[in-house]
Amino acid sequence: MDFLSQLFSNRILWVSVFACFLAQFIKVFTGSEKRIDFSRIFMSGGMPSSHSSFVTSLSTLVGIYKGFDSVEFAICTVFALIVMYDASGVRRAVGKQAAILNKIVEDLQNKKHIEHETLKELVGHTPKEVIFGAILGIVVGVIMA
Repeated sequence: MDFLSQLFSNRILWVSVFACFLAQFIKVFTGSEKRIDFSRIFMSGGMPSSHSSFVTSLSTLVGIYKGFDSVEFAICTVFALIVMYDASGVRRAVGKQAAILNKIVEDLQNKKHIEHETLKELVGHTPKEVIFGAILGIVVGVIMA
């Protein structure tokens, strides 16, 4: 029971989770179709990056509580940079590959019937989406510290 009480009283964890969910909620209003789309709450990719918001909020709070010269802050910051690099680089490339594969399958389907599942194209983030997610995470961390 002590484990659960410690887990649920971990302010740094829950504020970081809140920053992540806030970024996901904002996506409802920032889709490319310029309309409210509640299904975007459950999608990866888009503005702002919830991954960036999550890890920068964590790093900010650890810096505030443990010190910006602490080992814990250094670990969180390195972790955040890796997550943000992955969100904007590797995952974005996967999205581009999915778009190409979807086009190939579409072209093949025009000649004969091929059943397939459309690949998810919006899995990564643009650098702008990562930066705005990072800013959101820092702001949430500072305000709620």
